Amino acid sequence: MDENAASFDILDIALRLGAAAIVGVVIGINRDLTNKPIGMRTLGLVSLGAAVVSLSTIHFEGLAHHPDALSRVVQGVIQGIMAGIGFIGAGVILRDRETKTVKGLTTAATVWVTAALGIACGLAAWTIVGLSVALALFLLVGTGLAGVGLCRREQRREGLKTKTRPVPERPSGCSELAE
Repeated sequence: MDENAASFDILDIALRLGAAAIVGVVIGINRDLTNKPIGMRTLGLVSLGAAVVSLSTIHFEGLAHHPDALSRVVQGVIQGIMAGIGFIGAGVILRDRETKTVKGLTTAATVWVTAALGIACGLAAWTIVGLSVALALFLLVGTGLAGVGLCRREQRREGLKTKTRPVPERPSGCSELAE
């Protein structure tokens, strides 16, 4: 490797790739615990793959001497990863025309965020990784718990209003919680 090229020792590479895999697995634990179609293994691989592509791009020998070219290549790689990962996410989105519901949006968004976390790990943006994992887990777990409580409250209120009919399984506005 050229001495002026972006060089990383094996420990740095292992840290970046390992962090990406771990981040994906941590996000995936939530999806596995809620029996979603995409879980730890898939999200671990998505994040690792995004990190591999990102790290390979900045590790490429010929680009270190050309910062403008490196910048354009990194931008293109990030665009490609984020657009391409949308196809995996799109595969889990289901629309039921009869009930007018859409399922899988949170899972698709989780795949997208996990790919972004993999890119951040590959680029060693550790502060961004740490804060993003914390926020993603809050959004998946914290808001999910709050939403379940709000829906139960709404169900009780609807049940009191109409004692002659049964309480619906999921009141309007609670469709995302089933995801």
